[in-house]
Amino acid sequence: MATTLRIDLSSDTSTQPSEGMRKAMYNAEVGDEQKGEDKTTTSLCDHVASLLGKEAAVFLPSGIMSNVVSLLTHCAPGDDVICSSDAHIIGSEGGGLAIFGGISITSIDTTRGIYSADELKSRLRLTRSRSPHSRLAHIEQTTNKGGGAIWSIDQINDVAEVAKDAGLSVHMDGARLMNAVVASGVSAEYFVAECDSAWIDFSKGLGAPVGSVLTGSKDFIEEAWAWKHRLGGAMRQSGVIAAAGLYALEHNVERLAEDHANAQMLAERIAQIPGIKLDPPVVETNLVFFDVSGTGLSAPEIASKLLDMGVRIGATNDRRMRAVTHLDVSTSDVIEAAYGLQKVFADHKN
Repeated sequence: MATTLRIDLSSDTSTQPSEGMRKAMYNAEVGDEQKGEDKTTTSLCDHVASLLGKEAAVFLPSGIMSNVVSLLTHCAPGDDVICSSDAHIIGSEGGGLAIFGGISITSIDTTRGIYSADELKSRLRLTRSRSPHSRLAHIEQTTNKGGGAIWSIDQINDVAEVAKDAGLSVHMDGARLMNAVVASGVSAEYFVAECDSAWIDFSKGLGAPVGSVLTGSKDFIEEAWAWKHRLGGAMRQSGVIAAAGLYALEHNVERLAEDHANAQMLAERIAQIPGIKLDPPVVETNLVFFDVSGTGLSAPEIASKLLDMGVRIGATNDRRMRAVTHLDVSTSDVIEAAYGLQKVFADHKN
């Protein structure tokens, strides 16, 4: 008989809509989104555009589509995007940029998903017929594989200055932007001020089942709408899901601090287990990565043993694991998960 999953730390996408969110979705005022008649979707887009200090916004089904639409809007076939080697657009988006846009990627090796202005400058391509054209600098806030690290305002502005001096646009993948806002006290608008496009996701720490909103200038969003249609992202009565985004922004932003505190607690507890090393050693938001190569067990083996206990933690490779705190994980759940890890290693040792 399969063990019941009780604690899911594999991702903040595993959250379930709360009762209040479900009621908001049920009661949403809807219309035809493509005709501009869905008032709930329009309200969400206006809200996010104001939150990020941009002229306009468009509602999209997923964060991946926000990235793909953005980069297809910024770039022509043969253009080059510069980003961290650990960026989500490389490892987790199925080669969409190459398939749909003929876009190449130049990556920068980073320790936490954050590169410097000098590193960006060193990757800029000379303008010549035989080379791709450097067109866009890509920033991920917070960094996923970098362990939830936060780009500082100075880092963003320095990179943006180099990019714009070289004629590049700047795009922010803001899947966990609101985590950065809550952890740092810096506003979303300030974080993205020098970015030509930016989006936020609702299906991660904000607890909605689906959806993202992409922002930028009016001209940029008008062209993004064309790519939204081309990729099959146009919807009809989308207010049913847009309502979840509005509810999330009203109720689930400030509480992200609880997830950060739980992540810190989890990190402190598992760092005491012999053979486990936090990787990276600093936990800034809700992502906890740790190396288990000193335990005598592989990450997939540990994940399997934990799942038998009803606890899910992801294995990113043979030695590294990722735990993500979110609104469906309580402090007691974190304590139990850490105890589960301790038991796995105690049983293995015995």
